[in-house]
Amino acid sequence: MASEESFLVLVHYRGSIKRKTRSGVKFTDKDPLCIIVTPTTTYDALVSSVLEKLGVEGVKRDTVKFDCFTIGSDEDLQVMFLSRRQFPEVRTPELLAKLVDVVSSSGGSNRNATTIAAVAGSSSRPAVASSSAPVYEPPMQPVASPSFAVDLSGNVGDEVRYGEHIPTEVHCPTPAGVGDGLFDDPDDDDVEPDMIADESGDDVGTTVPTRAIGGSSSGTQQYPPHFSSLDLDAMRQDDNDLQASGFGARDTEGSAGMNEFQYKVVESDYRRYVGKCSEFGNGCTWLIRLSLRQRKGIWEVKRYNGPHTCLASSISSDHRSLDYHVISTFVMPMVRADAGVNIKVLQNATAAHFGFRPTYRRVWMAKQKAVAVIYGDWDESYNELPRWVLGVQLTMPGTVAVLRTCPVRVGGQVDDSQVYFHRLFWTFPPCIQAFRHCKPLVSIDGTHLYGKYGGTLLVAIAQDGNSNILPVAFALVEGENAESWSFFLSHLREHVTPQLGLLVISDRHNGIKAALEAPDGGWLPPAAYRAFCIRHVAANFALTFKGKDARRLLVNAAYAKTEVEFDYWFDILRSENPAMCDWANRIEYSLWTQHCDEGRRFGHMTTNISECVNSILKGVRNLPVCSLVKATYGRLAELFVRKGREAEAQMGTGQQFSQYLVKCIEANLRTARHFTVTVYDRDNSEYTVAETTPTGSFSLGTYRVSLGSKTCDCGYFQALHFPCPHALACCAYSRLTWQPYVHEVYQLSSVFGVYQMGFAPPIPEGFWPPYAGPTVIPDPSMRRAREGRPRSTRIRTNMDEADPNRPKRCGLCRQPGHTRRSCPQAAGPSGTARNQ
Repeated sequence: MASEESFLVLVHYRGSIKRKTRSGVKFTDKDPLCIIVTPTTTYDALVSSVLEKLGVEGVKRDTVKFDCFTIGSDEDLQVMFLSRRQFPEVRTPELLAKLVDVVSSSGGSNRNATTIAAVAGSSSRPAVASSSAPVYEPPMQPVASPSFAVDLSGNVGDEVRYGEHIPTEVHCPTPAGVGDGLFDDPDDDDVEPDMIADESGDDVGTTVPTRAIGGSSSGTQQYPPHFSSLDLDAMRQDDNDLQASGFGARDTEGSAGMNEFQYKVVESDYRRYVGKCSEFGNGCTWLIRLSLRQRKGIWEVKRYNGPHTCLASSISSDHRSLDYHVISTFVMPMVRADAGVNIKVLQNATAAHFGFRPTYRRVWMAKQKAVAVIYGDWDESYNELPRWVLGVQLTMPGTVAVLRTCPVRVGGQVDDSQVYFHRLFWTFPPCIQAFRHCKPLVSIDGTHLYGKYGGTLLVAIAQDGNSNILPVAFALVEGENAESWSFFLSHLREHVTPQLGLLVISDRHNGIKAALEAPDGGWLPPAAYRAFCIRHVAANFALTFKGKDARRLLVNAAYAKTEVEFDYWFDILRSENPAMCDWANRIEYSLWTQHCDEGRRFGHMTTNISECVNSILKGVRNLPVCSLVKATYGRLAELFVRKGREAEAQMGTGQQFSQYLVKCIEANLRTARHFTVTVYDRDNSEYTVAETTPTGSFSLGTYRVSLGSKTCDCGYFQALHFPCPHALACCAYSRLTWQPYVHEVYQLSSVFGVYQMGFAPPIPEGFWPPYAGPTVIPDPSMRRAREGRPRSTRIRTNMDEADPNRPKRCGLCRQPGHTRRSCPQAAGPSGTARNQ
């Protein structure tokens, strides 16, 4: 039976044997050893057969060292037989016998420690290890670097002394130009995504880190090479020296090894890799040189000078290997969860994880790359807009999308195959239908885009009777100017807001003023009226007059609902500084005060753009343009479903008015209990209401109320369009219901009508109609700065003009002739100056 089960085994060997005479016999793995193995063969017999074939059977082998191999006993040999029975196509198993030089405790003679590797394969096809076969995988700390990973642990046995030449493993990914057969790891799927074009400002000699290739228990294993000359004694002095070599890793997910020392790549191609310390030549001699042994598919360290002797840890808190590619991989989960996450938050998280604080610019670039990976390429996103227009119009008939482009000129000639993106206006049928049930006012404002390309998102915001804000129209333009605002407002008037007597709330931008005052724009009185956002007015006021108290007085005057109350706050403002009143008087009162707006504001004094962005459009400004416009469709669809269900549920309970109005009426009724009402004209419902103290001892004031004209001297009735406390007291005195005196926009049926029309599920992109026009590309002038610090948007004055003859000084010691980076007074690791 044993003869039937016996088979031939090919044993590959690697290592060297040195005898007492110090004369060594070098072995290579050109010709494998042929050994017959039977089920009765023991492990000692197998090792003896290997040494006998090598001609070194007399050498002592008291100690057997185990690495990442599975055959170490008689039981392991039986497992090999079991595996061969399960895979009969493996006719000739191949093993690896590795001979390692060790030194005895006495230091006298050399002893060969033999290690037998696991079943690797056969000549017919690679063998796959059975799941039932036990596999021994020693613990190995995976390490990574920008181009390769090194295992400097060197754990070969307890008897190994530091300073001996020990085979050390180097695992490297296949460099460019080398065949895939060298390092074929089917489980390594860390594929670097497409990069942002021209974003190479931070690539200073390092590449994207790749995961270290570890041993595998299945498939054909790539055995590691040896270090030919490596000062392991110096490397083992401290774990920090290992990390100081530039190859330590903080995690096991393929991130680059980050430490306090920085190195630069001097030479890197498909055959060799040379790295030097950034301070090489300035007191540091750290260097490493690797070469590719192409026949074996392994990298071999030819030279290593270490450890670091520089003071890099005290020079900078940043690290050049921590480039924006590495940061992008780390922050991608956070960006996926919230595309509007703050750069400072990502910067702090990166510093906490890697131990180094990258620059704001580098983290910004990392976020842009993460956004491009998640939401699509920034440049390709512009070309997707025409197909999106066709697709959304097919999904929701009645969608308005107007795309404007500019010709591309190459050498003075127009390129018909490409066009520049210029502007885009879009709105959806549910938004058009919703505005008919909203308050007769619209707020317009613009917000900047934060992506790779600049631009401005213009938004028109409406409000329903329950004080919910609702964006009804959008536009992507190059910036806020007269032409872009005219483009947006003309389409807004034509498609969304054709109602007469509409109020437009905006800031004091000259572009908006020019667009609204255009004769053919349709925004002139009495077709439409304009009002200023008090938040922007107060911000402009603060540029001239400092102090929060003065700004608060101006805002209180603007919110005053009666002329008497306005004069009260304005007189206080005049007593502070008459110039403040002169500044405010230059603006027409009907544009910024509530008591002169004839009730058109419905109590709204701001544009609500910040609330709209934070609650509905949060994060869209950080997305590529096509993802941005897609996000508006999805966000609005979700908003209409949620608010429509709330209104429908309230109507199901029999409510007549919105929750906002009910709360206001309840508060006014509590106040109206202490009023004294006198009727003067019962036919016209004219009253006077005297406010008294709870005890009724004296009056606090008297107000005239007209229920017929829906006015009151307090100003609330005509400003908010529902009964004030004085009007409610008159209704209670005359036994009248207050519901007829409420504006119809507050009725729950109107609120439900805002969200009654829903959005259709979007048609998949694969079913969108084809686009046969020219390719739409972004305008290069809208590209943000590629390198260096982002351009400042600060308005410069004569105070910013520096003397050209004034020498530049160091920011640390304030002495001329050098910069902070090369300052001799910079502290070293012990707190002393560099020049000491």
